[in-house]
Amino acid sequence: MAFALGIFIGISPLFGIHTILGISLAHLFRLNRFVTIIAVYVTNPWTIIPIYTFCTWVGAKCLGIKQILPDIDWGHITFSMLLKDLGPLLMPFLLGTVLIGLLASVASYVIIYRLLKRRNA
Repeated sequence: MAFALGIFIGISPLFGIHTILGISLAHLFRLNRFVTIIAVYVTNPWTIIPIYTFCTWVGAKCLGIKQILPDIDWGHITFSMLLKDLGPLLMPFLLGTVLIGLLASVASYVIIYRLLKRRNA
């Protein structure tokens, strides 16, 4: 259960508080904090872009959004314009990360449970 919780938190859209959230929830539910943190770090500097991109794509597909990438005028870009242009991706990002996080946590629970059961048999 600790690993599944960590996977969900790691994929969740709560970027920036994954570690503290993982430790806090593992403590609250009396789960192994070390195992939870290992799973939380499924998103790290090398994996975060592919994971969040895939989650946003899944969210966009679920919401029926056809054009996922906005048209950005790279020649005259400002930070506020970038936020405005990427704003429509917020809902697909939130939906996709929660959906993929739930699916990945359930799958990881089943896999880890079966591996531990086989090991202890």
